[in-house]
Amino acid sequence: MDDQGLEDSAILLMSLGEEEAAEVFKHLAPKEVQRLGETIAKLKTVSRERVEQVLARFTSDAGETSMLVGDTDEYVKSVLRKALGDDKANLLIDRILQGGDVSGIESLKWMDPASVAELLRNEHPQIVAAILVHLEFDQAADVLKNFTERQRNEVMVRVATLDGIQPSALKDLNEVMGKVLAGGERMKKSMMGGVKPAAEIINMMGSAIETSVLDYIREADGDLAQKIMDNMFTFDDLLKVDDRGIQALLKEVQSESLIVALKGATPELREKIFTNMSTRAAETLREDLESRGPVRVSEVEAEQKEMLKIVRRLADEGQIVLSGGGDDQFL
Repeated sequence: MDDQGLEDSAILLMSLGEEEAAEVFKHLAPKEVQRLGETIAKLKTVSRERVEQVLARFTSDAGETSMLVGDTDEYVKSVLRKALGDDKANLLIDRILQGGDVSGIESLKWMDPASVAELLRNEHPQIVAAILVHLEFDQAADVLKNFTERQRNEVMVRVATLDGIQPSALKDLNEVMGKVLAGGERMKKSMMGGVKPAAEIINMMGSAIETSVLDYIREADGDLAQKIMDNMFTFDDLLKVDDRGIQALLKEVQSESLIVALKGATPELREKIFTNMSTRAAETLREDLESRGPVRVSEVEAEQKEMLKIVRRLADEGQIVLSGGGDDQFL
């Protein structure tokens, strides 16, 4: 959702009143709640005209929406199987229709990483891995940052070698987190874990921790480490994105974030960004980069990580095609 959509959603929620807005929030993901909450907090004053525009748009959109099918579960199954074939569709259907079966793990998404780490610290690395693959990749990375180096590395080896999760393997967590699965025996093996999730989590860790984890995995299994690296998409891999993809990315990134992120970019990547901007915008960005003083590596990596989140979202939406391949210093 872009900034305009966020602001419109915030205005709509404010117009509903506290009780109704609270009911809407119950159906949103943690990150959506956070982003909307932050937007509402920033909206000090809203003109009556703006409110009326938002309500008119909502009324129009709602008027065009209706329930078109009676059994939505069967409809999803039928459409996905026709589009993807039985094998691929069945994997996706399991994840879509069984999402409610991991309510205990879902509750972790509302907790700060340090609290999740404290909860999992004494669990077996295999159990921790089984939980982390259900979280957002950046949250999983932040949780692991609160572990010791040895714990972190052992968990990542298990994430990378995880070949699906049986409900029985998660039941041991019930006493720690409450009920993890609803009707677990009925749930099929979920296709979570493996090389790609491991690569995504490592991507979000920052260069210093990333190197340590990969070195550890390489010592244990060189082939596995290479497979993970092949699935990683780093900031420098933006060089492999075509011009259309870069232009789509630039539309989503704030100027300040781009400046900080590019402080740690190679000259080749900077030039690729410049060539996909208007002449005036490129010149302004060059001047801002030259005039900006030293920036901590941690700040640069944080902004690069945020840009990579946008890249992955655009990739999921089909706007970008991906081909992937600390210390507080200053840049």
